[in-house]
Amino acid sequence: MYIIVGIDTGKTSAVVCLDLDGNVVHTCSMRSAGIGWLVESISKVGTPVVVATDKHHANETVLKLAAIFDAAVHSPEDDIFVKEKRKIAKDIGINVHERDALSAAIYAYNHYANKIRQAGKIATESGADIEKIKALVIKRHSVREAISGKKSGRFIR
Repeated sequence: MYIIVGIDTGKTSAVVCLDLDGNVVHTCSMRSAGIGWLVESISKVGTPVVVATDKHHANETVLKLAAIFDAAVHSPEDDIFVKEKRKIAKDIGINVHERDALSAAIYAYNHYANKIRQAGKIATESGADIEKIKALVIKRHSVREAISGKKSGRFIR
C-alpha cells in the first residue's frame, strides 16, 4: 500500500499514515523514539510517497525519512497553527503529537488531491494499477509516463 506519512518529532514522536484516498490507516506515538522506530512504524503500514511535517521548514528527521523511503517531502507554506490542528483532529481520539502528525498528513494529501483524483480516473479508464499510478504522479511523473512506465525514454522504477 502506498501512503502519505505525517510526522511530528520531539521528545514524543508521532506517525500518522493516510492511504492515497486520504483515509487514516495508522496512528502511533512513542516517547524518546529514534529514527529506527519511525522507519519500522512506517514500514509496517506501507510505502511512503510523501513524508510531511506541520512546520514550514522540514527538520532533519523528516528529510532523513524522505530520503530513506525515496519519498517527496511536504511542508506547508506556513507553520500550521494549533487552532487549525484542533479543527482537523476534532472528534478524533488522538494525542497532541498524533494530532500534529495528522495535520501534516492532511495538508500534504490536500496538496496532491487533485492530481491523485485525476491519476485515479485515468488509471481506471486505462486498466492500469491505480495505486501505483497515483504514487508515481505524486513523485512528479505525468499520468502518461506513469501508465507507460517510461519517462523520457527510460523505464520508471
